[in-house]
Amino acid sequence: MERIGIAVLGLGWMGQAHSRSALRIPSLFPDRAFHPELVVCADVDAERRERAVRDFGFARAVADWQEAVESDDVDAVWVTAPNMLHVPMIEAACAAGKHVFSEKPIGGRPDQAVAAFRAAESAGVRTGVGYNYLWSPLVLHARALIESGALGEITHYRGRFLSMYGSDELGLLTWRFFLDQAGYGVTSDILSHSVSLAQFLVGPIAEVVGMRHTTIPERPLPQGTASHYGRGSADDPKGAVENEDFASMLCRFGQGATGTFEASRTTVGPESQNAFEVYGTKGALAWNLETLNELRYYRIEDGPNSGYTTIYGGDRFPFHGAFAPGQANAIGFEDLVAIEDFAFMEAVATGAAFSPSFAEAVDVVNVQQALIDSWDSRSWESVRDLADRS
Repeated sequence: MERIGIAVLGLGWMGQAHSRSALRIPSLFPDRAFHPELVVCADVDAERRERAVRDFGFARAVADWQEAVESDDVDAVWVTAPNMLHVPMIEAACAAGKHVFSEKPIGGRPDQAVAAFRAAESAGVRTGVGYNYLWSPLVLHARALIESGALGEITHYRGRFLSMYGSDELGLLTWRFFLDQAGYGVTSDILSHSVSLAQFLVGPIAEVVGMRHTTIPERPLPQGTASHYGRGSADDPKGAVENEDFASMLCRFGQGATGTFEASRTTVGPESQNAFEVYGTKGALAWNLETLNELRYYRIEDGPNSGYTTIYGGDRFPFHGAFAPGQANAIGFEDLVAIEDFAFMEAVATGAAFSPSFAEAVDVVNVQQALIDSWDSRSWESVRDLADRS
């Protein structure tokens, strides 16, 4: 069994989730080709470094992420730091010959994602990107249904990610709201998930047109280190939000289907509605992260008995049985993180192909760049390959 020494860069929410995955994987997936070992965690916060060793079992913790990346006992690096650090961390890890798993968007701007992809290609290392919703067992089942022809010819796709994390006008002006720190707003942060799902289920997007809006133009300035879930007061000094709160997009897929997308971090009501609907000539599917253990399926052949049927998650679907046996026994968000981490490390250990990799991340930002171009041109824009992989 191959040992994989792990470095995690940043012990925030996602750094903790991936660290827990490494701890859980041996008990969840006994038939695996690797043994994960938490070697080093890098974080600028001393309390987080202490937790990394005490609570997560890392062999050591350091303040300098470059020290972690260059360590001889590290085989793979997880990049879970803020967006502005993704590219330098990825480039350093690739230069050190480490395999790299990065949370999306592997750079807040499309050109940064391409730079990360090129660094990995030049180094010849294995890469993965955190589009973890693709690993939902029922999303995998949806893809299998589509590929089997059960829906007939796909005619339309509706994707959306509506979240409330930025809906409070007193929510603090953290790094997520600055162009030089986060890059773009919801198009990098959450619309990217919608686009990755669409391309996973239906295929490449050929052309787009869309709009953007900054719903809350000013936010209270934070005092010291703060989370984007933190809250200020009405009397606090405020600063300007530099990127978009809302984006929508019309598109046409390469195979001819039409599509609509919308993403918002300021809506009130949908708390984490990452959802899709796929329509075909013989049926339709619908899935929503808020109810991730349910897939709705409509079959036109049911005739007078037509209507959506709910398919519940269970161990008959990929990966689900590692977490809960039987049917309709639910799994959760961090279980999807464990699945993607297992699949990535299994690919590293066996030499198998892994997707989504940095190549798929470029496929997503190709669409993002066309959308950004349409904001200025106010017209349809063709999706082109920014990495020029022809």
